[in-house]
Amino acid sequence: MPPESIPFSHLARAAYCPRQLYYAEKYDDHEPPEEVEAVRELAFRYRELREARTDELASLPIDVPPGTYHRNLRTLTDRDDWSELADPTATDAFLSGRDCHGVAHKVLEFDGGPPTPTVVSPGTPPENGVWKPQRVRAVAAAKALAWEREREIPRALVEYPAHGVVRTVRLTTRNKGAYRRTLWTVRSTEGVPSRVENEKKCRECAYRTRCGTKTRSLKTLLGL
Repeated sequence: MPPESIPFSHLARAAYCPRQLYYAEKYDDHEPPEEVEAVRELAFRYRELREARTDELASLPIDVPPGTYHRNLRTLTDRDDWSELADPTATDAFLSGRDCHGVAHKVLEFDGGPPTPTVVSPGTPPENGVWKPQRVRAVAAAKALAWEREREIPRALVEYPAHGVVRTVRLTTRNKGAYRRTLWTVRSTEGVPSRVENEKKCRECAYRTRCGTKTRSLKTLLGL
C-alpha cells in the first residue's frame, strides 16, 4: 500500500475529533471492544433475526424494542439490495486504495452494476442520514474499492445492526469534500491537536480524562 495510506478507522476518528485520534495513536488503542464485535455480528444474521422470537431478540445487543427491530428488518427486505445485504459476496474484505486502506465489512456485488462496500457501525443512527465519522469512513471504503477495481463506485452503505437500519452514503461533492478535508487533517496535523469546541463530543469521548476535559462519563462508539 502507498506509504502515506491512512486506515479507514483513523479517518473516522479524525472526522469525530482529531485529538481523539491523537490519543488512540499514543496509546495504540485501535482495537474495538468485544461489545462492538457482538453488535457488528448482528449484521450477518439478518435473515435469521427476521424470524427470531421476541425473547430471542431481547437477549441480543439490540438498542430498540424487539417489535421495532422486527419492523426495521421488514423494511430492509423492501430494499433492492436486500438479498446482497443478507448474503454478501465478500465479508471483512481488506481494501487498499491510493490514499487509504482498511476493511469493508461487506462488499455487495450486482450483475452489471458497480459493487457496493458497507461499513457496519455499532452505534445509533441519526434521525436522517449518517453521522460524519461513518460518512467519511464509507467514502474512504468506496474510494479504495474504486482504486482496486479501476471503476467508479457511486455509493457505500452504513449499517446500524443494533437498530436494523441501513443508510446509503452517495459519493456527492459534499461527502467527498468531507473525506478530503479529513484526509488532509490527518496528514497535516503535528503534535497535539486542539480540542474541538463541542462539549457533547468531549463528554462522550473515552479519552476525556486523559485529554483534561472534565465531563460526565459516557463511552463513545461514533469513531469506531
